[in-house]
Amino acid sequence: MPTTDIHHRRRRMAANMSKSNRFRLSSFQIFDLLFNQRNINELICLFTVVLLLTCTCLADDGYEMDDFLKREYSLTKPYQGLGSSSSSHWDLMGNAIITTEHVRLTPDLQSRQGAVWSRVPCYLRDWELQVHFKIHGQGKKNLNGDGMALWYTKERMQTGPVFGNMNLFTGLGVFVDTYPNENNNHEKKYNPSTQRVFPYVSGMVGNGTLAYEHDRDGQSTELGGCTALVRNIPHDTFLLIRYTKNRLTIQIDVDGKQQWRDCLDLPGVRLPQGYFFGASSVTGDLSDNHDLISMKLYQLTVERPQEEEEEEELTVPSVDNFEQLNKVEVQEEGMSGVQLFFTIVFSIIGIFVLGVVAVVMYGRWKENSRKRFY
Repeated sequence: MPTTDIHHRRRRMAANMSKSNRFRLSSFQIFDLLFNQRNINELICLFTVVLLLTCTCLADDGYEMDDFLKREYSLTKPYQGLGSSSSSHWDLMGNAIITTEHVRLTPDLQSRQGAVWSRVPCYLRDWELQVHFKIHGQGKKNLNGDGMALWYTKERMQTGPVFGNMNLFTGLGVFVDTYPNENNNHEKKYNPSTQRVFPYVSGMVGNGTLAYEHDRDGQSTELGGCTALVRNIPHDTFLLIRYTKNRLTIQIDVDGKQQWRDCLDLPGVRLPQGYFFGASSVTGDLSDNHDLISMKLYQLTVERPQEEEEEEELTVPSVDNFEQLNKVEVQEEGMSGVQLFFTIVFSIIGIFVLGVVAVVMYGRWKENSRKRFY
């Protein structure tokens, strides 16, 4: 091989090695540029911010707490088998129908009633129920009714005058009342005697003998409540019921701000376990569509002192310092007809025996008195 060709090849190999070294150096420089300590810290900060924003958005959208969601007590889309399948946890009744978007408890027609009830009794001690619902209709302003109710009661699948459910119920009822029956004023939904503005959300605890007064909108048995403008509004409406440590809390989100607003907060509420969740609605001369989109029940983890853990199991719902409920409970414990009958009979026998003893004693006293004179 000529010497010239050898030198030429060596120069070419040296040039290629130089390019390779330059490329290798440049790669190391790029790697160092991308992954030096400062840039790593910046990337970690950026990733953390994105993760926090994502979690915040997920938490705000629907108030999800999936880790504690109890699906056996919850009603959500797509409502598969609802009311028909043996595997479903819920029953339908009355005029309630299922669509792909909601369970319509009552349509915008007069004299309709419908309900949905859980088949599974709830034995959770502390829980939170989040309800997504919609009330709307073709009726003009102030010409609509009657509203809907959410239930946690001993009885289920009953019909009656309290928003489609029975009166004299045992447990908790939360009412979304859209029409003021007490003043029957179609021009203005305002109750001057109680300063309540409708639609109105309220709560009531019944013990099986306490009646809801429909003509007074449950005012005499109300535990508390708030105004909630829920009809024919363009955004979603939510209601929250929380029961923990014998404290009942009701909150609403009806302003489209995805923020809970306090409606009722009451300690000393005692609800037994093993009751059923449900929702019902009724229409009369006035009507509306009452749609239930979801009911999601969450189990709450609560730390309790040892004395609370050892409390006796409740059998009858009650509310501390609620005189009317306590008064009804006293009446419930009164004597039955049979007990009253035997009480009267034994009283008469007792009086007769006392009379005989008195006569005998009087006779002996009189006889002893005669002997003294002889």
